[in-house]
Amino acid sequence: MSGGLDALSLKEEDVTKFLACSTHLGSTNADSQMEQYIYKRKQDGVYIINVKKTWEKLLLAARAIAAIENPADVCVISARPYGQRAVLKFASSTGATPIAGRFTPGTFTNQIQAAFREPRLLVVTDPRTDHQPVTEASYVNIPVIALANTDSPLKYVDIAIPCNNKGAHSIGLMWWLLAREVLRLRGTISREVPWDVMVDLYFYRDPEEAEKEEQAAAAEKAPAAPTADYQQENWNTADMAPPPVTDWASETVPVPAVPIQSGYGATEDWSATDAQDWAATPAPPATGTAPAPAPAPVNEWGGSGAENWG
Repeated sequence: MSGGLDALSLKEEDVTKFLACSTHLGSTNADSQMEQYIYKRKQDGVYIINVKKTWEKLLLAARAIAAIENPADVCVISARPYGQRAVLKFASSTGATPIAGRFTPGTFTNQIQAAFREPRLLVVTDPRTDHQPVTEASYVNIPVIALANTDSPLKYVDIAIPCNNKGAHSIGLMWWLLAREVLRLRGTISREVPWDVMVDLYFYRDPEEAEKEEQAAAAEKAPAAPTADYQQENWNTADMAPPPVTDWASETVPVPAVPIQSGYGATEDWSATDAQDWAATPAPPATGTAPAPAPAPVNEWGGSGAENWG
C-alpha cells in the first residue's frame, strides 16, 4: 500500500517500536489464512510475523478508515481489557464510536434496542473474542478490520492486520499507529512533525498500579509539615516542683452582694410583726336565732323518696 513512496514507507523508529512491543511475535499455532503473513518459525514453536506486511496492511486499514466521511460511522470495539483503553483513546483522537467492554447482542441488527447503531465500518481488536460484532456485521454488510494473530480466524474479516493481539503493549502500539496514520491521511497532523501524543497513553494500565501512582503523586503535591523551631514543653512530672499547700480553713472567699430587685415590691419583715394572742380575741356576738342545720343529702336512685315496703 505504500506504493514505493518514501512518505508511506516503514521508518526505522517504527520498526524499533514493533520490536520493543513484541508486535512481530505470534503464537505457536497458525491459521491457514494467516500463513501468508508469517516470516519464519522459531525453535520454540513461536511464529514470527513479517512486520513489512504488518505495515502495509496497517496503511490499507488507515486508508479505509479515512475514506469514511463521518468519523462517527467508524465503530471500534474491544471486549478484552488490554484493548479497552486503546479503543477509547483512538475514538477520542479520530472521532470514532467506541464500544469498550461487553458487546450487547443485537446492537447492529435489533432496531428496538436503545443502543442500536448502523456503522459503516467496524474495527475489532481480536476476531475470536469479538466474534459477536463480527458475525452481526456480516448480517448487515458492514466491512470489518481486525488485528489478527497467527491463529486468529479470518471469517467475515475483510482487512486483517497481522500482529500480536495478545500483548498489552502490542495492542496499544497498533491502535496508536492506526490513529496516527488516519490523522495523517486526513491532513490533521503533518508527516514532517512527530505526533505529540505518546504511545504510552494507549497502553493498558492496571487499576491498582494506577491508584498507587495517583496516591504517590498526591503525597508529593501535599504541603510539607512546618519545620519552625519551637520550645518543647517539659511534660516530665518528676522535674516539676509541687505547688505550695495552703490552709483551706483560713482562706476566705469573697462573696459579692446581690442587689434586691425592686420589680415585685419590698419584702416584708416577718420578724417585726406583732404576735397575736388568739385566745384573747373576742368571739363574734351571737344572734337571736341559730342558723338552721344544712339538710342531709338525699340519695335518689330513680324512685320516690318514701320507701313503701307494704
